[in-house]
Amino acid sequence: MTAQVSRRWRRSLLFRTVTSTLVLTAVALMAVGAFLSSQIANGLYQERLEQFKVEASAGLSEVREIFAQTSVTDRESTAQLVRDTLPSLEGGGADAPRQFVLNSVPNQETPIFVTPTASSNLVESSAIPDALAEAVRNGDDQYWSPITLATSASGTEFNVPGIAFGTKVTLPPEQTEYSLYLIYDLSSMQATLDYIHGVTWIGGTLLLVTIGAIVWLVTRSVVGPVSHAALVSEKLAAGQLQERMETQGEDEVARLGASFNHMAASLQDQITQLAQLSQMQQRFVSDVSHELRTPLTTVRMAAEVLHDARQDFDPVNRRSAEILYNQVERFQALLADLLEISRFDAGAAVLDAEPTDIFQLVHHVIEGTKPLAESHNSDVTIISSESKCVVDVDPRRIDRILRNLVVNALEHGEGKPINIYIASNPDAVAVAVRDYGIGMTPLDAARVFDRFWRADPARARTTGGSGLGLSIATEDARLHGAWLQAWGSPGEGSCFRLTLPKRRDSVLKVSPLPLPPRQAALPPGRNAGTTPDAVPSMHGVPGGDQ
Repeated sequence: MTAQVSRRWRRSLLFRTVTSTLVLTAVALMAVGAFLSSQIANGLYQERLEQFKVEASAGLSEVREIFAQTSVTDRESTAQLVRDTLPSLEGGGADAPRQFVLNSVPNQETPIFVTPTASSNLVESSAIPDALAEAVRNGDDQYWSPITLATSASGTEFNVPGIAFGTKVTLPPEQTEYSLYLIYDLSSMQATLDYIHGVTWIGGTLLLVTIGAIVWLVTRSVVGPVSHAALVSEKLAAGQLQERMETQGEDEVARLGASFNHMAASLQDQITQLAQLSQMQQRFVSDVSHELRTPLTTVRMAAEVLHDARQDFDPVNRRSAEILYNQVERFQALLADLLEISRFDAGAAVLDAEPTDIFQLVHHVIEGTKPLAESHNSDVTIISSESKCVVDVDPRRIDRILRNLVVNALEHGEGKPINIYIASNPDAVAVAVRDYGIGMTPLDAARVFDRFWRADPARARTTGGSGLGLSIATEDARLHGAWLQAWGSPGEGSCFRLTLPKRRDSVLKVSPLPLPPRQAALPPGRNAGTTPDAVPSMHGVPGGDQ
């Protein structure tokens, strides 16, 4: 539940706006309600208190005067006087019922009379606060104090607020002192306050609901088009270029929708033009490549004839025949690469996978590049703790990838050893080709798979092929669902790592080899040369490892 609310809070502007508004409004209403409730209660209490003081002062003074001026001399007459006089204190003055309590002052004789039974809901003497009782006993004035009265209704006992006013009176014949209290029951006032509180909270709740509905409607009118724009933009990004926003009116949101639709139409036109142009370029490259094959074959045959007969030519013509033969070979390789790229661009490349031992492919590549390794005085070494690893691959395409990587390492390795690392885990196998030659910068490593890209455009093309080898290797790797990544450091060499899933259509998660392979990854007793301790950032396709 919490996760769902958190997710909706992050993803829904409408939910976040309405929730924030309701919470802040609820806090504000509670603060205002508490303030108003306090002010109303204080105002009502102070008003009633002043009325009670006037009434209590008059009533207690009148009773005290009657007791002081009485002429009775016996106890029976005194008790009758009390029963006749005190009931006048009861009643409903100032909208609050009143009761009285007459207690004897301690350390005196027990009075011969009790509180008259005519008084209903008699207040227990224990309800009188000790502080008020002490003040009345020791003083000659009138005193008051808030008290709590116990009452019951429908069999349920509960407490209600009240106010007690007290004074000291003297009764004959022994001139005994008594404490006389006039009690005001404030339950009706409390009921009024409770009603006001209930109405306030009900009104606040209704106001909160109303504000929430208003905020929801207003926010939805603004967020709705924005959400629709986000949905349409996602569809546009997914390739549904015909999607458009619905616009109504002439306000800011309508103008935003119209501008968005205009932008989408413009993007659709540009993307369509670019797609058509790309198709035309692909068709042009494919058509030109195919058309050039026939004349190139004829030229190649003539170049071979001239090359075979070059010993009968003079030095100038002999050199021309050699150059012609070499460049025709180079042109034929470029044409083959262009045809392969055109097949990838057209989506006509097909993967013919079969179980293959990756070690056999590596050995085949090493054997095929042996003349080049000898010409560069470079030793090519396989470093692995395994001797066989079978994967589902297209042998022709993987052989082409590995051959390209080894040839590049030999051409740029400056005659230093070339190490080929092979490792596997339950899901993948990795082959890393490591050289210790000129190396390359991280920027070069990020662009090395681009078509026709060269690290030094001004460098004479005495090394390297058509500039499409790594691009074709990238497409071959992508066709297998594999990773082809590059690392380089100037002066420390470079490393290309191919990570293949062992089973077709499985998804790679991690490569068995780091990039570049570290010394710790080597089997005991094997040495692949100096490997940098620091591992710079990795680059390649499809991007991401680990």
